[in-house]
Amino acid sequence: MNHLLIAAMSEAGETAESLAGQVGVDPKTVQRWVSPGRTPRPRQRAEASEILGRSVEDLWPDVLKRRAPVWFRRWVEIEREAVALRWFELAWVPGLLQTEAYARATLAMESLTPDEIDERVDARLQRQAILHRARPPLVVAVLDEAVLRRRVGADGTVMREQCEHLAACAALPHVQVHVVPTGTPMYLGLGGPFTMAEMPDGGQLAHVDGQVRAQIIDDAAEIATLGRRWARIVGEALPRALSLDLIRKAAASWT
Repeated sequence: MNHLLIAAMSEAGETAESLAGQVGVDPKTVQRWVSPGRTPRPRQRAEASEILGRSVEDLWPDVLKRRAPVWFRRWVEIEREAVALRWFELAWVPGLLQTEAYARATLAMESLTPDEIDERVDARLQRQAILHRARPPLVVAVLDEAVLRRRVGADGTVMREQCEHLAACAALPHVQVHVVPTGTPMYLGLGGPFTMAEMPDGGQLAHVDGQVRAQIIDDAAEIATLGRRWARIVGEALPRALSLDLIRKAAASWT
């Protein structure tokens, strides 16, 4: 039984009938959500969690692990526990800073069914909950300016909203976003994206993307190599205030 959902419904004064009416499903459907292994569709999860005043992660803690690709599940756990994340991206906005429309557009290129896209988008957005915790991790993201200039979606709307969202995230006290400007000559970031996570015990792990799957690195020598590369990449990026100004100008350019 989903005792977390049962407790949340009780605390919120909701029954299967009342919750079903607000979400727009049959009461029997809500009763099935209480059964072991049964979870609502992504949008229904989001609506139910908002009504009950809980996060999706609180009500269905296994959703992210089950919906994320198998090879990515360990990193989701690492990301959730990290006290600091350093993220370099060459082609995409980091997943933690994406809008739903941007995430959906990037996944639409993959060979996925509509339901699979819904699940992947939902999983990506739920990861972003770590940015709004009482004690969120420090997130430092460095992007190549090409990320801001490459159109994603049918028109400029997706990119305008994404750049505006990125600027809003960059204004958070625990989030820093830096941009490597287009005019920068060849630099180490062209070797590919990676993320480094600092754990509560001071240990470090890294996530390196590939075309088919990513790998998690825990070898000390390789972590040290990525740390040196990170320092040199940051050295090519604009300071925080100038980066934020560039992001806002990029948003205005997408009409």
